[in-house]
Amino acid sequence: MRVVHDPDGRDRTLASDVEVAESLVRQGLGLMFRRSIPDDYALVFPFDGADTRFIHMVFVPFPLDAVWLVDDEVQAVETVPAWTGTGRARADTLLELPAGAADGVEEGDTVVVRC
Repeated sequence: MRVVHDPDGRDRTLASDVEVAESLVRQGLGLMFRRSIPDDYALVFPFDGADTRFIHMVFVPFPLDAVWLVDDEVQAVETVPAWTGTGRARADTLLELPAGAADGVEEGDTVVVRC
């Protein structure tokens, strides 16, 4: 599984080590209590529909790039600081990546989770 940024038909892999947080418990825990994540990692939160999705960095000791998607279209991108950061935007899929991994990803771009 990969997370691919597709600006203007030029694929760029953002992550090739992809984990999906499908259960409510897994979504609630997110990346809490982990000491680090690999450079090519993404945690994908799939939801049953588009709505405002909130993230927090409580017990996450490293910054993240968060990407909010609706139908694979980027709605928002934000680098969220460790421990105290928060973010929110409309999404049916939320991606958490290492800080800097989403550099160059902008609102309106296409980002796809491919099997």
